[in-house]
Amino acid sequence: MAPTIANENFSAAGLLLPAEPDHVQKEFIFKSKLSDIDIPTHLSLTQYVFERASQFSDKPFMIDGKTGKEYTYAEVESISRRVAAGLVKLGLQKGDVVMLLLPNCPEFMLVFLGVAIRGATATTANPFYTQREITKQAQASRAKLVVTQSSYVDKLSEIVCKGVTVLTIDEPPQGCQHVSVLTEADENDCSIEDIDPDEIVALPYSSGTTGLPKGVMLSHKNLVTSIAQQMDGENPNLYFAPEDVILCMLPLFHIYSLNSIFLCALRVGATLVVMEKFEIVKLLHLCQDYRVTIAPFVPPVVLTIAKNPIVSNYNLSSIRMVMSGAAPLGKELEDSFKARLPNAILGQGYGMTEAGPVLAMSLAFAKYPFPVKPGSCGTIVRNAEAKIVNPETGVSLPHNQPGEICIRGSQVMKGYLNDPVSTSLTIDKDGWLHTGDVGYIDEDEEIFIIDRVKEIIKYKGFQVPPAELEAILVSHPSIADAAVVPQKDEMAGEVPVAFVVRSSDVSEEEIKDFVAKQVVFYKKLHHVIFIDAIPKSPAGKILRKDLRIKLAAN
Repeated sequence: MAPTIANENFSAAGLLLPAEPDHVQKEFIFKSKLSDIDIPTHLSLTQYVFERASQFSDKPFMIDGKTGKEYTYAEVESISRRVAAGLVKLGLQKGDVVMLLLPNCPEFMLVFLGVAIRGATATTANPFYTQREITKQAQASRAKLVVTQSSYVDKLSEIVCKGVTVLTIDEPPQGCQHVSVLTEADENDCSIEDIDPDEIVALPYSSGTTGLPKGVMLSHKNLVTSIAQQMDGENPNLYFAPEDVILCMLPLFHIYSLNSIFLCALRVGATLVVMEKFEIVKLLHLCQDYRVTIAPFVPPVVLTIAKNPIVSNYNLSSIRMVMSGAAPLGKELEDSFKARLPNAILGQGYGMTEAGPVLAMSLAFAKYPFPVKPGSCGTIVRNAEAKIVNPETGVSLPHNQPGEICIRGSQVMKGYLNDPVSTSLTIDKDGWLHTGDVGYIDEDEEIFIIDRVKEIIKYKGFQVPPAELEAILVSHPSIADAAVVPQKDEMAGEVPVAFVVRSSDVSEEEIKDFVAKQVVFYKKLHHVIFIDAIPKSPAGKILRKDLRIKLAAN
């Protein structure tokens, strides 16, 4: 589909009117290859995701990979209502905030759904955060209740003393209660609340394009829209099916897993195999034993599957689809992965918490797939608009010209919690969310990510995208993982430096020569530093700030 040129003028008879003056900027707006659909944004999130649940009442929705315990669709809906009733009994009001400080587990999903039914808000937090980070988020979100496990209770001391109630999913320490006060409450005590679709249901935290973590306000309407953009409608975009078994290994406290795995699977009627955290042997066992058909990953996991020899000891033939998101995936790594799992379709998606979170998705997964180019992260989701703008001038750009990616639609967040300044810097007056990502849309409407606006290395004015160099580095047979950051240079301004994790013996000079043969002069590596592991967020994004600090101290 060609981009819309927003200011093209036609008469009522369809005749092209005289062109506007040259000073009027034409705007290039891109849409999905797929037609828009009707999205029931009048429904609450739980009304929407449970809409078809009666069709799958006796079917397992989730299987706890740790214990093997199964929860049917009927049980999940019933327990969720009990949780809502239990929240009422604990005094939780509509709009109050519950913090989920948990690894992947059935209780995470059950409490989240109960919070949504109650008309409250769930803020999700990484249980490996420090006490300071947890306290800051709990206080900023004004959490009234925390659901966690006993091993993390010590991190909550500052907020417990301020009256926050703590429930644990295991044996509760003194001063805490067991989560059964929710899950075993009387379902009949749960009266259905009228929920405005614009009310906030999820409050994940994100640093956005820059700065400190901020609460991302996602409404019922935002999440219903995003899930529908991925799962609803006739051919060709319903790519989860009721017969699918989906691995839920990515952390549920991250919006990728919360939305595109948990809630999407619930909407469709699929089965989730819930894995507490990533461990390669456990992952391979679960995929083999439960005949997993869909495996949502992030690039570091794709890299492990592609390069770890232990993978060949397991039967992964049931996997028909691998979704990769949260960070770019280079062509070389795609090719290595496809050689290891030749029968699985591999496709990338592209998202951002503030976008609800999916901006683009691969149509290689669709029932009647479109051809997808290597390195592409898909096409814009339906019922949304995108544009590419010059970060310096704000001018929108046509096909194949790189700039900042912007998205607009009902899936975009309401804003940052109690932070109108950051909100206005991210969502402009016309409703465009500025992602901070640099990319382009080609003539086939596919999006390619080059890098982050703030992460581009400037060598004598030339742009050096770290992701490009990282994709080249991990294609080397002796490199397990890599990250590239800028180093200050008196002559050039900045030069690219690589942190490399070796899988076998290789020297700095060999690596520099390997890259130099594949890039223009200004993209050559100036230094290689060997490291045991690349620091990454739970979502798989490279923590470049940590590496820049390490580089400065080197």
